[in-house]
Amino acid sequence: MENSTLRLQDIRTIIKRRKLTLAIPFLAIVFIAAAVALLLPPIYISSSTILIEDQEIPVEYVHTTVTSYVEKRLQEIKQKIMSTTRLQEVIDKYDLYTDLKKKKTSEEIIEKMRDDISLKLISADVIDKHTGQSTSATIAFTLSYQGKNDAAKVQRVASVLASLFLEENIKVRERQVREASTFFEEEKDQIEKSIKEIEVRISSFKEKHINELPELMQINTQDIHTAEIGVERSSEELRGLKEKEASLVAELASVSPQIADQEKLSTLRLELDRLTTLYSNEYPDVIHVKQEIAEIEKHQSGGSVQNGMTSEAGKPSNPAYINLTAQLSSVRSEISSVKLQIAAYEKQSKTLRGYIKATPGVDQEYKGLLMERDSLNTKYNDLMQKFMEARVAQGLEKDQKGERFTLIDPALLPEKPFKPNRLAIFLIGLVLGTGCSIGITAILEMADDTIRDGKILSLATRVPVLSVIPVIYTDTELSGQKRRYVMTCILGGVFIILVPVMFHLFVMDVYVLWAKLMRNLNV
Repeated sequence: MENSTLRLQDIRTIIKRRKLTLAIPFLAIVFIAAAVALLLPPIYISSSTILIEDQEIPVEYVHTTVTSYVEKRLQEIKQKIMSTTRLQEVIDKYDLYTDLKKKKTSEEIIEKMRDDISLKLISADVIDKHTGQSTSATIAFTLSYQGKNDAAKVQRVASVLASLFLEENIKVRERQVREASTFFEEEKDQIEKSIKEIEVRISSFKEKHINELPELMQINTQDIHTAEIGVERSSEELRGLKEKEASLVAELASVSPQIADQEKLSTLRLELDRLTTLYSNEYPDVIHVKQEIAEIEKHQSGGSVQNGMTSEAGKPSNPAYINLTAQLSSVRSEISSVKLQIAAYEKQSKTLRGYIKATPGVDQEYKGLLMERDSLNTKYNDLMQKFMEARVAQGLEKDQKGERFTLIDPALLPEKPFKPNRLAIFLIGLVLGTGCSIGITAILEMADDTIRDGKILSLATRVPVLSVIPVIYTDTELSGQKRRYVMTCILGGVFIILVPVMFHLFVMDVYVLWAKLMRNLNV
């Protein structure tokens, strides 16, 4: 058919002629869309919002040992919660995915549940305390679960998942602070043990090198000086004593060790006369002098005196000689004593010089021990401080005063399905049905070369049309038209039924949204 301008009358004619072509695809697609919208199972979703609260006590006073970022910790908790064991327990407890247990394996069902669980972080712009610049920080997160048919079951599963997140966060934080406290305690005990060992080593070293320690070097030097002075003084004293010894020896050589009995007798008688004038005859000295006089007289009368010597041969009887001998013996004793003293001073000086010579090596080893002890003490003090901070942080987490998760919006019972959007599916079916009907009709019209109008024939042949013979339908054609008419009526009836149903669903969705909005406004 030649192209010509399409008039409104032509469109009406086409619609009248192609009414079945327009109606059948349209009604079929709309019917399919309505069936899909009605037959798809409702999928409900329930969400819990959990706030991430900072620790109550300022970090300037108490530092927590939980150093991981909240995003990382959330992902770690999510992996633990979504482990095969945990999810299988939830599936068995709430009898989830019963329709899939006969079709899929346990791994596939668990993977399906992982897909149905979603974690969405909520961020906000905050001011960084250190830099003073605006930065994005995670302040909360939403945990959602979606499931088919049973809204109450979906709510319970969402609540269980939120509880697992809250409990796991507490466990993770407590485990981290406990492990940190245990680590610092073990390190502290180890360093404390090492300090005790180094103290024992230092004590043994000082005991072994007690006179060679660097702090005694000045004292040892002073002692050497004192010993040298002592040697000099003792040497001078020794010279004086030797001179005195020589003098006594010379003087002793000129004195006889014995004296005559007659001379001694005269002396004793003079002494007796002196004593008797002073004392009585019973006085001990008088008696003693008398006895000596009597012994000398006895010896003289017995003829026991020979050549001026007494019977006690060899024993000196000269008091001067005895006195000189006693002095010489005393001087020689002092000389021996001074020599021993000089030897002691020299030995002391030699020993002290050995101490001083060994002091540099001892000093180096001693400083090494002290440096090791100081290093251990510094490390111990640092670990002790960190251990106390870890214990405080452990108490902070135990009392839940640190960073924590707070459930601010628990999982609610879904009032309408999350999907499918039945109205949207139906409207899409209407649009697709309309487009397909018009498209098929346009294609058929463009492919149809049939001349159906006298004007078109006149234009095509350039011959005027005298008359038009109307279409004559046979019985077969009439029965086919009746069948098509009945089919059209049936599809139209279905369409008429579906439209109110879909309209009712649309009205119900609008009502639910309106009720929820009013409830939120009242709250």
